[in-house]
Amino acid sequence: MVGERTSYNLSELIIPPDDALYRCRFLYTALSFSIEFHPYTPKKISTLRLIPDDTINYPCKFAHREALNDLFEQRNGCDDVLILKNNLITDTSIANIALFLDNQWLTPKIPLLEGTTRARLIDEGKISPAHLRASDVHNASKIALMNAMIGWVEMENGIIL
Repeated sequence: MVGERTSYNLSELIIPPDDALYRCRFLYTALSFSIEFHPYTPKKISTLRLIPDDTINYPCKFAHREALNDLFEQRNGCDDVLILKNNLITDTSIANIALFLDNQWLTPKIPLLEGTTRARLIDEGKISPAHLRASDVHNASKIALMNAMIGWVEMENGIIL
């Protein structure tokens, strides 16, 4: 039926394999779902390349990440990209970001994806949303990445080109 919603109880459906760290991928349509587990090894990220893209849109986790993958391919020797949209910092290809400016952690007010770790840290008052520009990156004394898999990780060198 049009407009009918299907709901899933993920705590009953997702049973991860034992003894390792896995990334779970829950794929669904209105009629079916599938669950995949992939071994996960966190990437070490110490360099980011600033890449502008005013048209990218990624408000939800999608299986089709072509736009993000295309930007990632432009990293030119860096570990990942830091995406600028309309002259504002958004996210990397895999994580939300925070900058330590004026003795406080700030995260983009308009990220591509409002990640769950980012939302929790905002709710806890540990980070605050702000409009961040490329110039803010160079004034930051620390840079951190965050997502559900890595939690909160401060970049070792924090080099952004």
